[in-house]
Amino acid sequence: MLGTKKADAGHILENVVFLELLRRGYKVYVGKVGAAEVDFIANGDEGEEYYQVTYTLNDADGKTLERELAPLDAINDHNPKYLLTMDYGPLVSHNGIKQINVLDWLLK
Repeated sequence: MLGTKKADAGHILENVVFLELLRRGYKVYVGKVGAAEVDFIANGDEGEEYYQVTYTLNDADGKTLERELAPLDAINDHNPKYLLTMDYGPLVSHNGIKQINVLDWLLK
């Protein structure tokens, strides 16, 4: 905040999503699937939801998308799964994992 250290926008974005999930009334946990981490498991009145948060998926080799989807793909239930990012584009689904612009998600 004081401008003395370079801020990591990805971690800040994760904090924003965490606080919004709490504001929406969810109980929020961090999950593990093998060695991979699920950013947030959100338990609410309508059940469980899974969230991965990344600032952008725009890398040359596609490794970020692969890394972010892997933990969600490993979960074998039918609860909603979301990949939130600052990237703009049409709503995309990766094997049922909805990729959504985080600003659109925050405003819904």
